[in-house]
Amino acid sequence: MNPLQQRFVLGLATALCGLCGCALGPDFHRPAPPAVSGYTAEPLTSPPSPAGYPATDGQRFVEDQDIPAQWWTLYHSPAINALVQQAHKANPNVHAAQAALRVAMEGYKAQRGIYLPSVQASASPSRQRNAVGTLSPTLTSSEPLFNLYTAQVSVSYILDVFGGNRRQVESSAAQAAYQRFVLEATYLTLSTNVVAAAIQEASLRAQIHATEEIVRIDSEVLERMRRQLALGSIAEGDVIAQQSAQAQVEATLPGLAKQLAIQRNLLAALAGDFPSQEPAARFDLASLHLPTDLPVSLPSQLVNQRPDVRAAEEQLHAASAQVGVAVANMLPQITLSAGAGSSATSTTALFASGNNFWSLAGGVTQPLFAGGSLLHHKRAADAALQQAAAQYQATVISAFQNVADSLRALQFDAAALEAQTRSARSAAETLDIARHQVELGSVSPLALLHAEQSNQQAQLALAQAVAARFADSAALFQSLGGGWWNRADQAQSPGLRR
Repeated sequence: MNPLQQRFVLGLATALCGLCGCALGPDFHRPAPPAVSGYTAEPLTSPPSPAGYPATDGQRFVEDQDIPAQWWTLYHSPAINALVQQAHKANPNVHAAQAALRVAMEGYKAQRGIYLPSVQASASPSRQRNAVGTLSPTLTSSEPLFNLYTAQVSVSYILDVFGGNRRQVESSAAQAAYQRFVLEATYLTLSTNVVAAAIQEASLRAQIHATEEIVRIDSEVLERMRRQLALGSIAEGDVIAQQSAQAQVEATLPGLAKQLAIQRNLLAALAGDFPSQEPAARFDLASLHLPTDLPVSLPSQLVNQRPDVRAAEEQLHAASAQVGVAVANMLPQITLSAGAGSSATSTTALFASGNNFWSLAGGVTQPLFAGGSLLHHKRAADAALQQAAAQYQATVISAFQNVADSLRALQFDAAALEAQTRSARSAAETLDIARHQVELGSVSPLALLHAEQSNQQAQLALAQAVAARFADSAALFQSLGGGWWNRADQAQSPGLRR
């Protein structure tokens, strides 16, 4: 086959490829959901609901129930609702994620411009002197010194025969969708952190209150023991032991106060404020309500709901498209160009008859040798695709682990709360008996004070157990994706729908 025949065959092949609109590289298909039917090895059972603590009664798992977009409202706390709303508006991490999304969207729109021809206009006035004694004259008048005005419009278009441009646009669209899911993940993480910080503050306030009550009771016990020591009815060692016990309890108060101050600073930062602008609201456990129904999505839906999984999927999509870009760069590039304009020695004659010119051109460029860079770029794209696939799989496994951890935590939290509820109930009953015995004179007042101390310690442990269940309920909503797909103001764009 001679060179002319080879060029004809190549031209025919490229024309057919252009008609077919082919795009090289793998066509992306969303990964199938994991073939698992549950999150835990054993069948899921709802956590027990201990009686006697109204805020925690009646909680149960509801499989395949959708998650509300504003899931934090299930805690029935107007203060939490207001703080989450403020955080969504003022937190700088949200602003950064929104800006990153705008960058990605503008990059995608800019990349789509490659589908259209490039049009340029130019004008070039110049003053020239021609060497008429040596060179052919530029002008028909043979004048050596002249002004030359040229105006031209040129059009160029790259035929996307092998789909390299389409794959690049596809990759940009995937990157924009990735940033959208990063923004959703930012909203979800921020909401969960606000709720968790409010619950922790409520828990710390309950612990401080219980500890202060214990200190008060210890002080009363110590005072009674000192009077008994003065009467000679007890040994001095008993008084010293009581002093030591009281000091140990008092030593825990500064630590609790420090944690409370840190939580207040955290709430201010999450809301986009400085520590000196801490929220006016104060949180306590009595103002919170535990969500009654805990939705548990089907495992097949989790990969559609988790923003981090969807973000990893879009990274996989972008990597897949880049393989097609790398392949297309190794094949011929076909360019069509045209130009039209006019040249004259004066602006008034610029568009006169006989001064215009035009051109039409086509070009095919086939890389022959690039030092192996194109081949290695292709291999790098293949490796990047494998990396993205492995990262996606790791993200999916982590998502299922998060849900399983949250479910297990809620079950064990419920068991712990049930035990602490029984302990608190027993301590309260013991206190009632001690009070009755003191009234009858059958025991000393010291026994009553010890019963009150035990009751307060049980209340302290109960507050910690209640807070753990509140916090782990929020963790479950986060692990299931947070219901972003149900938000009314959610931006509907390709790649973001559930």
